[in-house]
Amino acid sequence: MPKITYVEHNGTEHIVEVAEGLTVMEGAVKNNINGIDADCGGACACSTCHVYVHPDWVAKLPAKEDMEIDMLDFAFEPDEERSRLTCQLKVTAELDGLIVQMPEKQI
Repeated sequence: MPKITYVEHNGTEHIVEVAEGLTVMEGAVKNNINGIDADCGGACACSTCHVYVHPDWVAKLPAKEDMEIDMLDFAFEPDEERSRLTCQLKVTAELDGLIVQMPEKQI
């Protein structure tokens, strides 16, 4: 299973195995990781699963679709290049080693 590193805003790291086919958001929720609220349950209808992707991973991820871009406008301090909604990132073998950092808060 791919391993994903979730970094809380305070620097606490959680390295967890996430089954392929789940989303990065589901991996956080199933492992009780603080900082990803996932209020809409993965419907891309909020921004409470917002993260900053490690710079080394930005170009390796699929492009943002229009709905994700629109929802990121509501995220706390979005970064045009690094911000992603974890509900839109499907876990595959290629994501093994992905590092994401949570913002100070979710809104």
